[in-house]
Amino acid sequence: MASGIHHLIGTVEPTPAVTTNGNDGHEERQETNGGSIETTPLSTSNLAQAHLNGHGAANGEIETKSTDAGPSSFKLGDFSIDEYRPMKVVVIGAGFSGIIAGIRFPQKVPNVELTIYDKNAGIGGTWFTNKYPGLACDVPSHCYQLTFEENPHWSSFYAPGPEILAYLQRVVDKYKIMRYIKLRHELVHAQYDEAKAKWRLRIRRPILPSASSGRSENAGGEIEYEEFEDTADFVLSGAGGLSRWKWPEIEGLESFKGTLVHSAAWDVGEDGETWQESVKDWGEKRVGVIGVGSSALQVVPSLQPHVASLKNYVRGKTWLATPFVSEKLAKLMARAPESDDYKFTEEDLKLFDDPEFYKTFRHELEDELNSVHVATLTGSAMQNGAREAFRALMLKKLAKKPWIADHLMPDFPVACRRLTPGPGYLEALCEDNVEFVPTHIKRITETGIELVDGTHHDLDVIVCATGYDSSFNFPFPIIGRNGLDLKQRFTPHPETYLGLCTNGFPNLFFCLGPNSAVGSGSLLVILERQVAYAVQVVKKMQRERLKSVEVGDEALNDFEEYLQNYFPKTVYSQKCRSWYKVGKEEGRVVGLWPGSCLHAIRTLENPRWEDFKYESFDGDRKKNRFYWLGDGSTLNEIRMSGDRAWYLNEDQIDRPPVPE
Repeated sequence: MASGIHHLIGTVEPTPAVTTNGNDGHEERQETNGGSIETTPLSTSNLAQAHLNGHGAANGEIETKSTDAGPSSFKLGDFSIDEYRPMKVVVIGAGFSGIIAGIRFPQKVPNVELTIYDKNAGIGGTWFTNKYPGLACDVPSHCYQLTFEENPHWSSFYAPGPEILAYLQRVVDKYKIMRYIKLRHELVHAQYDEAKAKWRLRIRRPILPSASSGRSENAGGEIEYEEFEDTADFVLSGAGGLSRWKWPEIEGLESFKGTLVHSAAWDVGEDGETWQESVKDWGEKRVGVIGVGSSALQVVPSLQPHVASLKNYVRGKTWLATPFVSEKLAKLMARAPESDDYKFTEEDLKLFDDPEFYKTFRHELEDELNSVHVATLTGSAMQNGAREAFRALMLKKLAKKPWIADHLMPDFPVACRRLTPGPGYLEALCEDNVEFVPTHIKRITETGIELVDGTHHDLDVIVCATGYDSSFNFPFPIIGRNGLDLKQRFTPHPETYLGLCTNGFPNLFFCLGPNSAVGSGSLLVILERQVAYAVQVVKKMQRERLKSVEVGDEALNDFEEYLQNYFPKTVYSQKCRSWYKVGKEEGRVVGLWPGSCLHAIRTLENPRWEDFKYESFDGDRKKNRFYWLGDGSTLNEIRMSGDRAWYLNEDQIDRPPVPE
């Protein structure tokens, strides 16, 4: 049959197509000769007419058949099925989420215009902004890297923050993502334009130095800013839930005359010196550290050798875990199980140069990390076993000052609040120049801290390691349908669909939004899957020429019901102060996924398209759901260019395994 057609029409000479942007943003092909393409010896218009048995149109359009109800007014789209309309995607944040998006959107979505805005002066998100003493990943470094981008050269089992930032910079450089990233560009307002199905974004950026003065500052030496508007068909927020730090609510905080610093805003100078250099003159300083969260557990042991005295003010209690998967590490690296040395030796790094060894090492660590989910279920044998193991560990390490255990060891279950191994923290508390202070703070004075019992501690430096705003209320308005602000939508608590999006805000998705983090397992693989989900949404919008995608109310409510029935059986709902519950002791869990890490991965693999509502653009596309099929052709056939047997390429063939 095919050879017969070639015999009839001969060689088809392609006629160049001219593309223009339609009113709705998709490409429209303007063809010559009234919509037909010239061929010899038999024209395609005549061939189409013969093929359709007399239903061809004289004006070059293809009319549909009449129905019992009368002739249809529907017209086929004047485009090929794979003549992809341009999609403008904006990502907020250039941390892990934004970097993954910078790789996957250009890879997976044709004809995409991608912009990644970040308010900081560098990439990396939290790993750029945080520079406090002891900053490190508190899960194994080989489990804190992208699935497709391995790093065999981590210096430590718990990677230091600067190494993680350097890793991210290498990824950005390798995949040439800086062409999409605009640094020092801060989103200050976002509003959905329902009529045009566009997000209107107001961006704030520094004014570039003028050619005449070479300066961007005003007369007072302050940097001047300007705002401009951008638009997007689709917005992916990678701002995260832990990007907005906050001062503690303590009376007199602003009155302190010494050095006051928040761990999330550690000043290392404009030249980017190390934290060690920033404290080189603290040898005679009296330092107070407020907090016992993840940051404080790293700050205290790191500062201890560099200061004259250190007081750790602790209001709550916390479990300190045995180092995650430490037994597996000891087995794989042939180390003593009780070793507290987490640095990799030259011999270790040589082992990692063997691809097979490294692959096995990484896989087994990740497998072990994903094996502890059951410990988060209230009353499980694993939960009870973890509690006893951690109690024994803490008592052992606090043997020099055993009274601290009475004030630090919790009554609530293990993992009720974020669990961290805190290497070196308990040992630091036992040092002679460190004092553990469980008495609550009354107020801060000009010279130090006054406790509720009247005791006053004179201090030179106060470090507030007091965490972040975990309410998921962004510091800028995000206005959806009918003028609804996302802050209102997330009051009294966030409600989302699978942690990805919420109703009333079309074409807006989140990475690491509400109910997205995991209590155990790999966070980065979750981010990869969330980006992949967003990519699939954009591809569907592009492929089917959709105006908007928005989760349906019923689907969102069903996920809400699932959340409410899942968490009561877990330790996360027990009474303990945690960012999982927006810093409260009791209440709704808004930070965590309702299940294990592996459970989340499986959930996000395949979108349930029936859970979403869709809008089409005006015109013929609203009359028929298959408008997106276009004119019945592919672009390579019309242009007679490109690959017309792509399905035979090796990367397209799904070769089944042969049974043995």
